[in-house]
Amino acid sequence: MTGGPGSGLARLSLNQKTTNRWSVAEAVQGCVRAGLPAIGLWREPVHEIGVRAAVQLVTDAGLRVSSLCRGGFLTDPTATGRQAALDDNRRAIDEAAALGTDCLVMVVGGLPTGSRDLSRARHSVADGVAALVPYARERRVRLALEPMHPIFCADRGVLSTLSQALDIAECFAADEVGVVVDTFHVWWDPEIMTQIARATGRIASFQVCDWITPLPPDALLSRGIMGDGHIDFRALRRAVEAAGYLGDVEVEIFNADVWDADPDEVVATVTQRYLDVVLDG
Repeated sequence: MTGGPGSGLARLSLNQKTTNRWSVAEAVQGCVRAGLPAIGLWREPVHEIGVRAAVQLVTDAGLRVSSLCRGGFLTDPTATGRQAALDDNRRAIDEAAALGTDCLVMVVGGLPTGSRDLSRARHSVADGVAALVPYARERRVRLALEPMHPIFCADRGVLSTLSQALDIAECFAADEVGVVVDTFHVWWDPEIMTQIARATGRIASFQVCDWITPLPPDALLSRGIMGDGHIDFRALRRAVEAAGYLGDVEVEIFNADVWDADPDEVVATVTQRYLDVVLDG
């Protein structure tokens, strides 16, 4: 299997979190061995080796960077916290531009410590995005708002539906602010097909992993390999394609058992599952 233009793998990207114990260099070489054409990178492991070294690794391997994760965390109500968040997001924008991706995934942030004011937190996200757009526009990086499942509303993402993310994104040009459709976060939403259609031209990233039950004690690590749970991937994939998204499909899995397994075997499994349950076969 290879990721050439005529291959079923031509759009498949390995998000680095799926093989969490691999360094950037190891993940890049794992993609090469598996014939995958793209990789989704995370800032922390990129920082471990430096942006310049990461760029060189990806370039030498002939891969493209499908996204950089993550920016966001824009809900701090204090002037100091807000400024620190904006400064860090501008650094993330610079890193995305250097890595050659126009997609910076935005995990927008949860409720500030001690706060129960969800409306104010969502307004803070909108204000933060507005403050960042001019900087991102100059560097040709699109801010990709990721709605997260409601179980993460308090601590990670106060945007819980694609509709809420679009309400903010639509205040800006489509190439400035887009949205992430992550199957784990949105599959349950009874309005998801309508909202994906509404997102035509704004989908910046499509990420896949499964919703498995029972959930493990740490809900953050509850993502399953496609086909192990309850999500209809083909229906969602067809919907995002009908909305004009023909970019990379990232496999992003947070799961302790997956992380403990041999990373090459994980890549082989998710590659086959992508062919079997995400594509039309």
